[in-house]
Amino acid sequence: MSNTKIMIVDDSKVDQMIIQNILCDYDTITANDGVEAIELLEKTDADIMILDLNMPRMNGFEVLEEINVKWPESDMPILILTNLEEIESEIRGLDLGAVDYIRKPLNAASLLKRLEVHLNLLQAKQKIKIHNQNLAFQVAERTSELEHTRDITINALVGLLEVRDIESSNHTRRTTHMMKALCEHLCKKSEYKDILDCDKIEALYKTAPLHDIGKVGVPDNILLKPGKLTENEYEIMKGHVGFGVDAIQSEYRDTKTDLFMYTALNIIAAHHEKYDGTGYPNALKGEDIPIEGRLMAIIDVYDALASKRVYKDAFSHEYSLNIIKEESGKHFDPKLVQAFIEIHDTIIEISNQYKSKKEGEIVEII
Repeated sequence: MSNTKIMIVDDSKVDQMIIQNILCDYDTITANDGVEAIELLEKTDADIMILDLNMPRMNGFEVLEEINVKWPESDMPILILTNLEEIESEIRGLDLGAVDYIRKPLNAASLLKRLEVHLNLLQAKQKIKIHNQNLAFQVAERTSELEHTRDITINALVGLLEVRDIESSNHTRRTTHMMKALCEHLCKKSEYKDILDCDKIEALYKTAPLHDIGKVGVPDNILLKPGKLTENEYEIMKGHVGFGVDAIQSEYRDTKTDLFMYTALNIIAAHHEKYDGTGYPNALKGEDIPIEGRLMAIIDVYDALASKRVYKDAFSHEYSLNIIKEESGKHFDPKLVQAFIEIHDTIIEISNQYKSKKEGEIVEII
């Protein structure tokens, strides 16, 4: 008990001395009124406060109000001192945050027992608080480990595409950074600020590399064909969307409860849908297409145009951007196209930052 600090706030020196004598086994500090009490609290901590209500300069009610304002999260129990007939004052003090009241004239046994009860409650509360803090730390640590494992898994899956020369690692980096830049620009607009919060944006740019994961199921003679695909070959190529969706759904039956996997599924399933309803696999139209797919469609097509592929050389930024503009309202969501155009300087920077010498630098033709 000796390490328990109790603050006694009372304008009566006699009452201060009486209380200190009763609490001789505790470490006590005193204040002559509310002003001194607040000043002391700003300099030192107290485990519990015994507070008289009737004082000059700042009375007990004002002290309670000030503590609520300055230290709203304080765990310090406050016991108020009242006179026998001050029932309304007791109720008001309890309403303002006091945990108990002690009536004058003081009874030593009653005061000690009430202090014991509230100190035990305080210790129990502090133990729970420490336990919750440790639990929160463990949860955060575990969450971080899971996120790290998830990112490694995504990189491993995308690595399958790179091993087969389906996509370059630069394509993965470019689409990831373009998605992040476009989302961060859109979230500043009132229409998208509630849709694209921090968690959603992170899910979008981290799952963007998975958009073509289903291509691992397409034969090389079709996937890597340098010339134009036949109608039959194109139908087989379109099957990569289904392969990707099945890969996600086979492990996650209820993706709506998992923002990350739900986002990945929509990116994979909808990035070949077209705004006018002529896309595949479900011929969705307009805003029936998940926003994940509408975003990925623009980014994927732009990068395909602006990059060297087995079947074509890279086009200039201006040419690629013009194609995106021409397809506004047809292939692409017009509002997202406009946003993409607004950050085209950033898109050029990302394209050039993650291009190999073989791919060549993207330039803007004025």
